[in-house]
Amino acid sequence: MPLDKTDASRPIIATIEDCDPNAIADEVLQSSQPILLKGLVSQWPVVKAASISGRSAADYILKFDRGAPVTVYQGAPEIEGRIFYNEDFDGFNFQRTRQTFKDTIDKIFATDQDSKPPTYYIGSTMVDHWLPGFLKENPLSTGSNEPLVSIWMGNKSRIAAHYDFPNNIACSVAGRRRFTLFAPEQIDNLYVGPIDLTPSGQPISMVDFEDPDYVKHPKFKQAMETAFVVELEPGDAILIPSMWWHHVEALDSFNALVNFWWRSTPVYMGSPFAALQHAVLSLRALPDEQRHAWQALFERYVFDQSDDQFSHIPEHARGVLNQVDEKSAQNIRKQLVRLLKQ
Repeated sequence: MPLDKTDASRPIIATIEDCDPNAIADEVLQSSQPILLKGLVSQWPVVKAASISGRSAADYILKFDRGAPVTVYQGAPEIEGRIFYNEDFDGFNFQRTRQTFKDTIDKIFATDQDSKPPTYYIGSTMVDHWLPGFLKENPLSTGSNEPLVSIWMGNKSRIAAHYDFPNNIACSVAGRRRFTLFAPEQIDNLYVGPIDLTPSGQPISMVDFEDPDYVKHPKFKQAMETAFVVELEPGDAILIPSMWWHHVEALDSFNALVNFWWRSTPVYMGSPFAALQHAVLSLRALPDEQRHAWQALFERYVFDQSDDQFSHIPEHARGVLNQVDEKSAQNIRKQLVRLLKQ
């Protein structure tokens, strides 16, 4: 049965109108809940071009194009825009190709009248590298944060629910996008797939949001009862806090989105996902008693944030139990490299 995307009983996302893209409040940037920022980038030249037509928006973007190839996910008409696994779950239902922006855009518009066109999807592509000068004309400030800015472009697509570690402001600049968002604690209800075979690096929900199988995925109904479902028009943006799951649908024949990612911790702290993978390697297969003992250790040394947690140890002797800075992070990384070689 197709998913009801208009269920009025679902939570309503917080919305801010007339937010200044060059003066976004800290309480917005630090929010632990999603926020719809209506019209945040409506004055961007790319959005004004999109108000004329998708082709005008594409032509505007192309004026910054360096002509360098980008990674394009290309799928047959039969996948109907769903970026996912193949039937055997030993690969994917699309091919990763290398094409230029121009070639990809030309193919999109050559098939935009087809009832079932091939899927063309340009995923996260660094704006400063591939479209130098774009941000100067289409700026957004994230305060003291130093964001990584990417562009996403293609025709109609469905990107399975996934999380990202960085905070995110996603700006719809051409075409409409529908976001379905879930709090991190909904992970058990989203039926997440493998962590080492993924379409783009992040684990994804196995549920087909267009036609959920409630026999195979019965708890997904509970997830949807908590979900924020919001449709972005060109010029709208959405703040997605770190680790929130989000399913993204590009609804028109040409769509472009620009997003701003930033971490709450310095890059030298490393990737929590790497820690998760190593924990799976070293802890998951332990006997129950040992695994529970390590669970207590992780709670003590990682998750417990009590002020007096280590007060019984002289401060100068706490080592990595003190606040980690760049130098101590480098030392930890060196130790890890030695340990992983054993």
